[in-house]
Amino acid sequence: MAFIRKKQQEQLLQLYSKERFSLLLLNLEEYYFEQHTAHHIQRKGFQNERKIRGSLKICSKSVIFEPDAISQPIIKIPLRDCIKIGKHGENGAHRHFANAKSGGISLIFSQVYFIKEHNIVAPYKIERGKMEYVFELDVSGKVEDVVETLLQLHRASCLDKLGDQTAMITAILQSRLARTSFDKNRFQSVSEKLHMECKAEMVTPLVTNPGHVCITDTNLYFQPLNGYPKPVVRITLQDVRRIYKRRHGLMPLGLEVFCTEDDLCSDIYLKFYDPQDRDDLYFYIATYLEHHVAERTAESYTLQWQRGHLSNYQYLLHLNNLADRSCNDLSQYPVFPWIISDYCSSELDLSNPGTFRDLSKPVGALNKERLERLLTRYQEMPEPKFMYGSHYSSPGYVLFYLVRIAPEYMLCLQNGRFDNADRMFNSIAETWKNCLDGATDFKELIPEFYGDDVSFLVNNLKLDLGKRQGGQMVDDVELPSWAQSPEDFLQKSKDALESNYVSEHLHEWIDLIFGYKQKGSEAVGAHNVFHPLTYEGGVDLNSIEDPDEKVAMLTQILEFGQTPKQLFVTPHPRRITPKFKSLSQTSSHNASIADSPVSPAEESFEDLTEESKTLAWNNIAKLQLHEQHKIHKETVTGIAVSCNGSSVFTTSQDSTLKMFSKQSKMLQRSISFSNMALSSCLLLPGDATVISSSWDNNVYFYSIAFGRRQDTLMGHDDAVSKICWHDNRLYSASWDSTVKVWSAVPAEMTGTKRHQFDMLAELEHDVSVDTISLNAASTLLVSGTKEGTVNIWDLTTATLLQQVPCHSGTVCDTAFSPGNSRHVLSTGEDGCVNVIDVQTGMLISSMTSDEPQRCFLWDGNTVLSGSQSGELLVWDLLGGKITERIQGHAGAVTCIWMNEQCSSIITGGEDRQIMFWKLQY
Repeated sequence: MAFIRKKQQEQLLQLYSKERFSLLLLNLEEYYFEQHTAHHIQRKGFQNERKIRGSLKICSKSVIFEPDAISQPIIKIPLRDCIKIGKHGENGAHRHFANAKSGGISLIFSQVYFIKEHNIVAPYKIERGKMEYVFELDVSGKVEDVVETLLQLHRASCLDKLGDQTAMITAILQSRLARTSFDKNRFQSVSEKLHMECKAEMVTPLVTNPGHVCITDTNLYFQPLNGYPKPVVRITLQDVRRIYKRRHGLMPLGLEVFCTEDDLCSDIYLKFYDPQDRDDLYFYIATYLEHHVAERTAESYTLQWQRGHLSNYQYLLHLNNLADRSCNDLSQYPVFPWIISDYCSSELDLSNPGTFRDLSKPVGALNKERLERLLTRYQEMPEPKFMYGSHYSSPGYVLFYLVRIAPEYMLCLQNGRFDNADRMFNSIAETWKNCLDGATDFKELIPEFYGDDVSFLVNNLKLDLGKRQGGQMVDDVELPSWAQSPEDFLQKSKDALESNYVSEHLHEWIDLIFGYKQKGSEAVGAHNVFHPLTYEGGVDLNSIEDPDEKVAMLTQILEFGQTPKQLFVTPHPRRITPKFKSLSQTSSHNASIADSPVSPAEESFEDLTEESKTLAWNNIAKLQLHEQHKIHKETVTGIAVSCNGSSVFTTSQDSTLKMFSKQSKMLQRSISFSNMALSSCLLLPGDATVISSSWDNNVYFYSIAFGRRQDTLMGHDDAVSKICWHDNRLYSASWDSTVKVWSAVPAEMTGTKRHQFDMLAELEHDVSVDTISLNAASTLLVSGTKEGTVNIWDLTTATLLQQVPCHSGTVCDTAFSPGNSRHVLSTGEDGCVNVIDVQTGMLISSMTSDEPQRCFLWDGNTVLSGSQSGELLVWDLLGGKITERIQGHAGAVTCIWMNEQCSSIITGGEDRQIMFWKLQY
């Protein structure tokens, strides 16, 4: 199929060139400029000096060295991580280079990537720390020019604003293109007549390659600026069968040329810098084609399809092409529908309507209960409204399906990493179920599911894609029981696509994706409304003056995915099918899906306690201050309450842990472990021990029964900012940039035996960690950092699942959604209240206030936050607004506690007070 053919072409080119390097080693939006034969000098100046021969490649954001020996890894040094660039042996990177005899280029940097060692495709290895590499060019006279180029690109990479970086690199690229032109010696014949020459980029999935386009009376040429992967690409005009104007990056700059009639994969895709250049080239080729090839419109293909001259598969290929979908653009990859809904039966019955998916509904509307929740959110949402927080086609989804045949694309998209093993494309049935039930998963399929090549289902490359939570390695895709083999699965999928039922109903899906139900009131009625930025014309990039905003907007749109170009504005006609017994769609075949709960556990527990919690949160705005007590000399930092509610334990920056009696309203104990502030506290099960974290790097265990410090855990190199506890495991966050997981065997009841601590895991961060929180099952941990990043960790494997930079300052507090743990809410110094989808890492909601939100409680829909000013704010997440402001402390609200019934709340603040709140309703 499309992507598979493209991969085969690239593999042939790489065999021809004997290179391991590809443009996929570059970052997104990065350019490869030039290469030089060179040696990597190891242990320069020592007796055991070693030279590794290879190719030094200068790129817009990195330096890449590809050794000739495949046993050696490719080296990639990001320019932004370079500390100094210059000639080896000279002091300072900016010294004037005169009388150079040495061909050595010195790079001093803080981070390097090692890639494709032994030519094995695997996640990149990263080495951090200050180091120096020396590269010696074969042509020493080029050293000065190369160093000056590197210094210029380094300055661009170090600019603060992404928009400024892009602008400077673009200027460098355009300068290089302006100094060169197409080499006319590359013409196939000396008699060719030149008609047009201009600058452009050749587009392939995830990457583009700049160069010069030239068209003559017989050929179309593209000459890459860097000569990669070959000096010139030639398309004979006589072979051209179809050409299409394309949107690229939402701009009318693309042109795709096909030399076949039915193949989805083009022969060349070009992106121009000037729309006029694109239009002129299109006009010339179109004029040539008028004399050779009949023009095809969507309507002409429709007629062929209706009358049975085109299969359902072929027709969908043509519609995708006409709607700007291309296998060269992963943000607009061809989209195909889920057809089969039965992945459990041992036999596939294509005569049973219940076997098929309801093609009149988008994926997001197939589950009735999920749709009701989405519609509730949609109705309460301010303009511009949308029903679905993610799209049905995006680069991530395409590579989710294709990772086994396109691993380097996945590594390129995800900065050198594969996705978490449990989120991989592991099973057809699991993927379908998640599309039905997942809170943010509405993805459709790709053409490969209805093609002939099974390689995307089989791990033929023997890739190490990780180990799942159950212990099994990710290998071949698990097939439904009705499929005897991958070949059998594809054949039955094709049979289903071409079945009588699908032929009778495919027009309904076309209405949704390419037709009149794509936009406007018809889309609303069909529950088919996606984010406005995904639609053609949804944003005018030329109207955005701020370069940072423009780059961010374009990146968001490309990563999110794009809705196809609308081809039909009236209902699509049905296919003319043989007069067999009608397999008209019934409502019953979707009943089991539509009526089933998203998760049985979510629906089965509706006792009085749950009802009381719901009632409490529905009335949270009626919170009333009951009493308040000033028991500390500095800011209150933590609150813990005994099971019976009688004793309240608090920590403070005054370095004390205090025990307050709620009944007598008296301070019962005051304990000081050191002269440093305490940052948080919690009670262990049984209420016999209270734990406090301290800025003195320690965690203290205090025996309530024996009234003394029972133990001290000296586990960090800087202040401990937050602690959590579950099932004899302690989780400690610190300003030393780590979160540590400890096995803490409890002390004996005598109070004399100390705890036994064993560190089980260390979760490393780049900066200090200010807050952590566990999900209910303690399988996930979320951490918030000083620089505004929210990290979601899988505790079963101690691996990072998501890293979301969603705050512009310190993250103050984080928590998983109660019960299902599908979302994480975070508040920060920037005043933002953000909701992140755990599975995808997508920021699905972000609301702002005019002051920092220091702490919060939430039930998944409503948030009660403590603000810098001392107010308690009530947030309606679905409505996207603050519904109530409750006066509270005289300074910032710094900590908050709620009982299990959600009827009693205690807050602590900078005003040194603890406040007791009651719900009045």
